[in-house]
Amino acid sequence: MSAGERAPGARRIARVLVDSPLPQLDRLFDYTIPEHLAASATPGVRVRVPLRTAGRVIDGYIVELGEEDAADRPLSELDAVVSPVPVLPEHLYRLARRVADRAAGSAGDVLRLAVPKRMVRVEKMWQASEPPPAPVVGSASRTIAGRALAEFPGLSAAIAGGGRVAVDAPPRLARVVDGDAPRDVGSWAVLFAAAAAETLAGGRSAVLVVPDYRDQDQLEAALAALGLIDAVVRNDARQSGPERYAGYLRVLSPVPCIVVGNRSAVYAPVHAPGLIALWDDGDPLLAEPLSPGVHARDAALVRQELDGCALVIAGHTRTTDVERLVGVGWMHDLPAARRTSPRVVLSATREGESRGSRVPSAAFAAARLALESGPVLVQVARPGFAPSLVCADCRRPARCRHCGGPLRARRQGAVPECGWCGRAATGWTCPHCASERVRMASSGSERTADELGRAFPHTRVIVADGDHPVATVDGRPALVIATRGAEPIATGGYRAVLLLDGDRMLMADDLRIGESCLRWWSNAAALAAPGAPVHLVGVAGPVARALATWTQPAYARSELVERAPLRMPPTVRVAAVEGTVREVDAALAAVRAALPDLDSDAVLGPLTPPGEAPTRALVRFDYPQGRAATEALRAAVVAAALRTRRRAKGGGPPMPRNTLKVRVDVPDPDL
Repeated sequence: MSAGERAPGARRIARVLVDSPLPQLDRLFDYTIPEHLAASATPGVRVRVPLRTAGRVIDGYIVELGEEDAADRPLSELDAVVSPVPVLPEHLYRLARRVADRAAGSAGDVLRLAVPKRMVRVEKMWQASEPPPAPVVGSASRTIAGRALAEFPGLSAAIAGGGRVAVDAPPRLARVVDGDAPRDVGSWAVLFAAAAAETLAGGRSAVLVVPDYRDQDQLEAALAALGLIDAVVRNDARQSGPERYAGYLRVLSPVPCIVVGNRSAVYAPVHAPGLIALWDDGDPLLAEPLSPGVHARDAALVRQELDGCALVIAGHTRTTDVERLVGVGWMHDLPAARRTSPRVVLSATREGESRGSRVPSAAFAAARLALESGPVLVQVARPGFAPSLVCADCRRPARCRHCGGPLRARRQGAVPECGWCGRAATGWTCPHCASERVRMASSGSERTADELGRAFPHTRVIVADGDHPVATVDGRPALVIATRGAEPIATGGYRAVLLLDGDRMLMADDLRIGESCLRWWSNAAALAAPGAPVHLVGVAGPVARALATWTQPAYARSELVERAPLRMPPTVRVAAVEGTVREVDAALAAVRAALPDLDSDAVLGPLTPPGEAPTRALVRFDYPQGRAATEALRAAVVAAALRTRRRAKGGGPPMPRNTLKVRVDVPDPDL
């Protein structure tokens, strides 16, 4: 019998993944294909299928086709083919399935992040249009890209051979010509653009993942300077629904391209993937908050293994997660041919400096001198005027009478308001000493701007934070007061950088606060002009020394050494289990049954906080145990969902859906 012919009495079967958040439906369901849908029911298309309960019809995707004897079992038929466009390629489903299994989640939840909603008008325009032409990388662009890649010996070979490398990006700015106007971007953006050009010239696609729109704008400017902007497909939260769907359809074309976007761009089903590049993987914006909560870095690692493409993870700092991969040999450290570093000054180690001064004399003098020639960056911890208030008499934190949240002041003399519920604290009285007066416990970006504006009269003061986003500033003298992560790029670089509130940043109750602070400070220092001083105020110790000597990978290694005996991530994997007491106990029992060699200290909890809060437990396991642990946890989630459904059908008291929640690879374990 030739291929494509059916055996007598056989029927065509469509295996469908339904689009449902219910964990018990996270599998393929078989449906027969009626004759009138035989031509359009192909793998990857959107369909509507019936469910056995209450005559419901639900959306889904055909994952694969098959045949079976018509007498084997009764099956329902496909209800309709929503669209003939195959929006779910086989390799994308394979990636979603692998990522979901690794995180004890559902493939449908991953695909909900990867596949945009259908836009009928956009789809019809795409079907009527001609396929996009293959992009061409000019010889001049290839020459420029080759020079950028040559700064890292072996990088070009790693990209061509599908290697996995960790790169410490040069801490400097680079001038690119975007249209008629030159602009400054991070050197990392030039490096990523060069790697994408090299990949595209080889007939393969590149996926470039960055944390936010500011990084994306820099990267697009670097790509435009190489004449590759027509090959760029954007994928970010700023796009409208039609724009995102049009970009997704472009990616499905059998033509190489360059995808530039935020965390969900890592799933882009590009043609012939050759490179996945991830910038600044320590940024929390790359951690997906929606279920199953897979970090873009982990998704990139899985995809690289499936597709065999190159993987480049770069940053001004080295996260402990990447350093662990380098340590076990999974990734390779690729140093630059010539090491460069900013000129960092530690005020805490200088003699004669007042420890209580927010801006020491040396930093103040450096800022005054730098303002004669250009802008000065001042990094602060918090936005606003006074992010926190305390009682003026007993110094206890001022709290809201309604919700207990911290009080803050938006400006000098303003009525305090709650940072949680937003209520005005009119007539506030301290519950401990009955005082009616408050004082500022910390200074935000606006108060710092007010203070430094008085200290440097006739000087421009620019505030850059969440409420005042600023992407770039010119090269004229100015004081730029920015919160961590919101620093704009200055033309020619900042003539001085002041890093304030470092001691307050390090006091945060966070396992990773050291590497987070090092990342914030390093990213700010990378914005300085060549030779410009970078003053770190009031901080000493390992983090400060790592910044001053620009040895961030060594700091990450030391963190791993300290965390290993304590079995803290990322030396082990950690799963958080949350639900009712019965459900959490059942999940922990399932993990212990799947991993009989699990030691007694591997499980922390369960702990039930006072009130009606759910019970919570943490499970720590080694990486080779990951598959067995996640399978057991996923089975527990499905079992809990089925028990809830049976109880609801039996007339018992109403219960919330999916009360058992599991999150794997928790970065900061906390009961």
